[in-house]
Amino acid sequence: MDKRETEYITALQQHLAFFDRNKDGIIYPHETYIGFRALGFSVILSLFSAFMINFFLSYKTVDSRIPSLLFPIHIKNIHRAMHPNDSGGYDTEGRALNHVLNELFKEFATTFPDRLSRDEFTSMRKSFYKDSSKSGRFASWLEWEFAYMLLKDEDGYIGKENIQGIYDGSIFYYMEKKQKKKYHKD
Repeated sequence: MDKRETEYITALQQHLAFFDRNKDGIIYPHETYIGFRALGFSVILSLFSAFMINFFLSYKTVDSRIPSLLFPIHIKNIHRAMHPNDSGGYDTEGRALNHVLNELFKEFATTFPDRLSRDEFTSMRKSFYKDSSKSGRFASWLEWEFAYMLLKDEDGYIGKENIQGIYDGSIFYYMEKKQKKKYHKD
């Protein structure tokens, strides 16, 4: 068992642990940026992500009524930042609900049972829209578009195992290693 599995109890906490680069339980914008860069995202997209993610999640996760201008995300409190347009893959405490992913694939994976085409993926993502607010839909769209950009294969499919890896964060470590190998080859 690696360090991140022993520190964080829920799958949602483990999902974020990758971005906690110094392993102190708090993710600052520079750590979000470094994490996105480690996954192979561009400088601009990584800067945008660091700002948006930390800006919108920070206040919901801090232990104070006074927001911090450093925009920290406290991993232990990430369940407070769940939004109505998420996939339903976590319960209210941030524990993974694996049966939800199986149900989503039964409904949306019509071409292949273990992966989604771009259109199937988009239909699945749109099924998460439970809140009519534009900001909630934008947040849901953004997080799933990042997932698609990161995990699509050369034919444009995204596998069930990879989506499962998003829920518990394990795919991020794999993708970082893959990026390092790619970088050292070039």
